[in-house]
This record gives sequence, structure tokens and C-alpha cells, in this order.
Amino acid sequence: MNGRYAPALVTLLLAACGVPSSPGAASASCGLPADKLDEFLTIPSGSFLKGRDAIYQEEAPAETLHVEGFAILSHEVTNTEFARFVEETGYVTDAERSAAAGGEAAGSAVFLSAEGSISQAPWKLVPGATWKSPEGPGSNIDGRALHPVVHISLADARAYADWADGRLPTEVEWEYAASLGLPEINRSNSGAYDSDGNPVANTWQGIFPFSNTAADGFTGTSPVGCFGKDGIGAYDMIGNVWEWTDTPYGPGTHTIKGGSYLCADNFCRRYRPAARQPEETDFSSNHIGFRIVRDTATTE
Repeated sequence: MNGRYAPALVTLLLAACGVPSSPGAASASCGLPADKLDEFLTIPSGSFLKGRDAIYQEEAPAETLHVEGFAILSHEVTNTEFARFVEETGYVTDAERSAAAGGEAAGSAVFLSAEGSISQAPWKLVPGATWKSPEGPGSNIDGRALHPVVHISLADARAYADWADGRLPTEVEWEYAASLGLPEINRSNSGAYDSDGNPVANTWQGIFPFSNTAADGFTGTSPVGCFGKDGIGAYDMIGNVWEWTDTPYGPGTHTIKGGSYLCADNFCRRYRPAARQPEETDFSSNHIGFRIVRDTATTE
């Protein structure tokens, strides 16, 4: 990636890395060491069955596709890396621009716990919710240096990718990599739960949105790498945060993949490689992030 870590914000983030930050987190000390960030994994050319074991209508039909090789970032882009990008470029995210503009439509989406309630809406548009203040004004990312950056629109993700000499993956590339990484190739949810039903990714355990047992140790985002490598050496392809792809879904929308910490058995179930969901291109929230890829030739 370009340049060096900028001293101010990045130093602050790393210094706070070990402080518990996610409510319900079992351990904020888990995750990748800072010197293991920015590693790319080479994905060989090959074929796979896209849409395998479809659950939802939009995942079908299954089809065999050939994919040219590429390199993929081993983890979701973190607050540390995004802070460096902002320090070096002065970039202002769409959520920050929205907050500055004001008005009824200002803000970014924040999930609010609905536990113990049958009437509280779990989502709220919060003016001032940005990557630096994920829950809105008064919140910050102290202790979340290695958490995935959130409140990122498609344009924001593309801007970062350009700066980092990369690009966003296509939906097919993303699904191919996630499929190769499954612990059990013939069990499509094996990236989220082992054969005994124990969580192996950051998802929602319990009845969404009313009860979260946090059996995986987290009720929000987790530091990247807390759940170990998958079969290709990547982290958090499944769960933690949704990831933007560069593939349009429909008018005004793009495809996001991988599910998030809000995906539960009774709701979403999109913690599988085949799962896909549309998202408005200018939308951002505290459960959508991204990772980038590079063409193999540029990594040699």
C-alpha cells in the first residue's frame, strides 16, 4: 500500500488496540498482529459452482463458472488502514458529507439492540454516525484499531481501493474465494458453524433481533482474524461485516457478500458463500465494510 502509517490517528488506534470495545466481547486481544495487516493471498485460476446449495431465490440458479486468478486481501480493511488512507489523502466519506449537509436524510444506519423489546425498531438513521464514530456522536474507535472499518459506501470503498493499488472484487471472485476457503466443501454453512453447531465466525446466536447469546464472544464487530484462517488463509470471509463487491445487483444497487454479525438462523442465514444481497450504492451502516483484491500480475 502507499506510504507509511500516518503518526497521529494511527498511533492512537494502535495504542488502544487492546482495550475492550465490542459490548459482550470475550477478548479484545484476539485478532491479527498489526504487522500481519495488508497481506494478500494468491487465488489460482479455476472453476466452481456459483450459487451452490441455494437457500434464497436470488442465489439461484447454480452454474459452473471459470475464474481467472487474482490476489485477495487476507482480511477486511480495518480502521487502522482506513485511518492511514484518510491521513494521507484527506478523504471525506459519504457518511461524513451527509452529516455535514444535515436534513432529514442525513446520517448513516446504526443497529440498535432490540433485546427485551417487541416494539423497538432495531435500525436507526443516525446523523453523525461515521467510520470514526460508529454509534453516532459521542462514540469513537478507541480500542477498535483492528476492527473492520464501517459506515463505508461503495464510493468510499472504491476510493480506498484505488489508493491501495487494488480494486473491489467482483461477486464471482468473492464467492469463488469464499467457496475455496470452506472448512467442509460439501457443507455450505461450515464457514459459520462447525459440525457440532459451534460458531466459527462472528454471527448472531439466538433469536434475531430480540436475543443474542453471544456464544461466539461478540455482539458487535470483532477484530479481524479472531476466528482463524479459512482454507485459503483468509479471515472473516463469513460474518463480521458484509463486504461490498463491484458487481451491480439492480438499478441503484450493488451486491454485498458474506453476511455480518447480525446474521442468525432465524433471520438472514446469509453466512454462506452463495448468499448475496442488494445494497443501495450510497448506503452505509455499522455492519458493512469491504476488502480489496489485486490482479495477480500486479502483485508479482
